[in-house]
Amino acid sequence: MDIERRQSFTTLNDVSLDWRGRPCETNKHGGMRAAVFVLGIQAFEIMAIAAVGNNLITYVFNDMHYPLSKSANIVTNFVGTIFILSLLGGFLSDSYLGSFFTMLMFGFIELSGFILLSLQAHLPQLRPPPCDMLQREHCVEAEGLEATIFFVALYLVALGSGCMKPNMIAHGADQFSRDDPNQSKKLSTYFNSAYFSFCVGELVALTVLVWVQTRSGMDVGFGVSAAAMAMGLMSLISGVFFYRKRPSQGSIFTPIARVFVAAFTKRKQICPSNSEVYHLGVAGTSPNVYNLRHTDKFRFLENACIKSQDGSNKVESPWRLCTMAEVEQVKVILSVIPIFACTIIFNTILAQLQTFSVQQGSSMNTQLATFKIPPASLQAIPYIILIILVPLYETFFVPIARKLTRNHVGITPLQRIGIGLFTATFSMVAAALVEKKRRESEAATPILWIAPQFIIFGVSEMFTAVGLIEFFYKQSLGGMQAFLTAMTYCSYSFGFFLSSLLVSLVNKVTSSSGNGGWLGDNDLNKDRLDLFYWLLAVLSLINFFNYLFWARWHSKPSSGVPARDGNNSLLKHGGADENVL
Repeated sequence: MDIERRQSFTTLNDVSLDWRGRPCETNKHGGMRAAVFVLGIQAFEIMAIAAVGNNLITYVFNDMHYPLSKSANIVTNFVGTIFILSLLGGFLSDSYLGSFFTMLMFGFIELSGFILLSLQAHLPQLRPPPCDMLQREHCVEAEGLEATIFFVALYLVALGSGCMKPNMIAHGADQFSRDDPNQSKKLSTYFNSAYFSFCVGELVALTVLVWVQTRSGMDVGFGVSAAAMAMGLMSLISGVFFYRKRPSQGSIFTPIARVFVAAFTKRKQICPSNSEVYHLGVAGTSPNVYNLRHTDKFRFLENACIKSQDGSNKVESPWRLCTMAEVEQVKVILSVIPIFACTIIFNTILAQLQTFSVQQGSSMNTQLATFKIPPASLQAIPYIILIILVPLYETFFVPIARKLTRNHVGITPLQRIGIGLFTATFSMVAAALVEKKRRESEAATPILWIAPQFIIFGVSEMFTAVGLIEFFYKQSLGGMQAFLTAMTYCSYSFGFFLSSLLVSLVNKVTSSSGNGGWLGDNDLNKDRLDLFYWLLAVLSLINFFNYLFWARWHSKPSSGVPARDGNNSLLKHGGADENVL
C-alpha cells in the first residue's frame, strides 16, 4: 500500500443550531451556562432511579413476595434493560429526534412509571397480602393484575431512564464547540463535572432517599423519586433558550450497512496498491466533519471503496461504492467492541453489590451506636469514595503520572480501565471472606464488615467507569456521539443480564436432592454466597488477562506514515498516545 493512501478521511463537522433551528451565536448559546441545566437533570434523574433500583430487591422480596433468587433476577433484569435501552435512545437521538427532544419525551415516560410504582406501593389492593418471608410463612406471590401493574410501572421507568442516559452525556458535551479552542478545553471540565454530578445524585439517593423509604415506606420513597424526576425535567426545560443542538443525520445505521453490503459485493476484489482506485471522498463535502486516520485492522472492509475497474466510468451506487471515511467509521466501531466486552464481568460484580450484598447486610447487625443503618445505604460507599477521589485524581495523580509516563493525559483510558478491572477482583475476594465469617459467627456480625467490598469497588469504578466513558467519547464519530456513549451503558446491561444467568446456572449446577443450590434458599445462612463470590473473583481475574490481550490489539499502531490532508497537515481520529496500553 503506498504512502498516499495512508491519509486521514473526513466525516462530519461541528455544526450547531439553537432551539429555533437557526445557527448558534457563541455569546448566547452553549458553554457551561447551558451545560449546567443538563447537569441538573443528570443529578436528579440518577437520584430518582438509584433510589428505586438500589433498594428494589427489598420491595420485590418483602412486598411482592418473590423468592430471593427470583427477586435478585428481577432487579438485575430491570437494571440490565435500562442500560440496553440506551442504544435505542442513542439511535433515536442521532438519527431523528436530537438529544433534547429525546430526553424530554422519555423523561415524562420515566416520570409516569415512578408515579405508578408509588400508587401500587400505597394501595394494599394492588399488592399481595402482607406476610414475613423470612419466617417461612405461606406468602402469596404477586400475580395477575398485581404483577402486571408492577412490571408495567417498572419497565416504563426502564424505558424512560434507558433512553435518557446517553443523551444526558451527549447533550451536555454538545454545548462545547470543538472548533472553538476555549470551549474545547472546557469539555474535559464538563466530563469531570458530569461524573461528579452523577456521584452526588447516587449519594443522595442511597442515603436520604433510602432512609425515607425505610422510615416512611416504599410508597413515599417512590413518590420522592417521582418528585426528583419532575425537578430534573424542570431543569432541562429551563435551559432551552441556551442550548446548542446538533442537526439529526438520518439513520446512523444506513452508512454502516452500505459498507458491509459493498464489501461483500466486492469480496473477490484484491486490494490494490494504487490509491487512485480507491474512493477517498472529498473533504468538506459533508456538513459535519471529524477526522479519521487510516488503520490496517479489518482490511476486508476496504473492498467497499474500490472503484469499478470495467473502464465504463459509470457512477456507482452508494451501496456498491463507499468512501474511505465511511469504511474507517465502521472500523472504529468494530475495534471498540472487544474493549466493551471486557467490561461486562466488571458490571456483573456491580450487580452483586446491588442485590446479594444488600441482603447480606440485612442479615447482619445494622445498629451503629444509636443509629440503624439501612443495608441499601451501604451502596453509597463507592460514591463517597468517588466524590473524594475524582478531584484528588485530577489534582495530584494526573500531574505525577504525566511526569512518569511523559503522557499529557497521565495514564491513557485503556490503562485506566485495566487498573479498574484488576482492582475489582479484590472486591469479590473481600466479599467472600466476610460472608464466610458471617456464616460461621455465632453472634451477629456488624454491618460495617461488608464496607471493604464497597470501598474497593469504588476505587475500581473510578478507574474503569470514568476511563470507559473517556475512551468511548474519544472514539465517537460525528453524528454518532449519543449512540457510542450508549455502548458504555450497554456494558452495564450485559453485566446485569450475565448476573441473572450466572445465578440460574450456579443453582442448576450445584443443586442436589433436597438442595436448591448455592443460592437456592431464601436464607443466606443456608446458601453459599461466599462460594459464589469466589467464582466471580476467579472470573474477574481471567477477564483481566483477556482484557490485556484486546487492549494491546487495539493499541497496536498502524504501519506506515501518519495520515496527512491535502494541505499536508497531520490529521487523526483520537490521539495515538491516548489509545496506548
